[in-house]
Amino acid sequence: MPFCCQCGSRTADTDLYCAVCGARQPVAAATGPSGGISPRTASLLCYIPLVGWIPAIIVLASKRFRTDLDVRFHAFQGIYLFVAWLLVDWVIAPLTVLPHIAGGPRILWFAPGMAISGLLKLALFACWILMLIKVNEGVRYKLPLFGELADRSLAEQK
Repeated sequence: MPFCCQCGSRTADTDLYCAVCGARQPVAAATGPSGGISPRTASLLCYIPLVGWIPAIIVLASKRFRTDLDVRFHAFQGIYLFVAWLLVDWVIAPLTVLPHIAGGPRILWFAPGMAISGLLKLALFACWILMLIKVNEGVRYKLPLFGELADRSLAEQK
């Protein structure tokens, strides 16, 4: 808006307040899915457990965050955490049920196998929570395996 909504003096499109009267100016609607999101909020959205991959893909595809390496790092790391969750859920958990179906000893295979997949899922969920806390504090924390993969993905895009 080129003019103040209160006094009519000239303002810039990005001014939140009028320099003359101090009235709050209406903000233009953000365009696109990442229009009005701060980099910290975009990074936080990438670590929402089980659904953070959706904002992470949006962040990686948006022009706004194309040059922001911290946000892109968190998007890649969030995607890798979700891929690890899928591997545990789709590969490791079904493997623990197979010996029971095939007539194998239930006590030796089934219970420890379910415990292993449950512990892996718990560890991944704890990583998501840890990353939500670290991003909220403004820290670029690299998880041991996933952080290295995210750094490699960033380096390949340069």
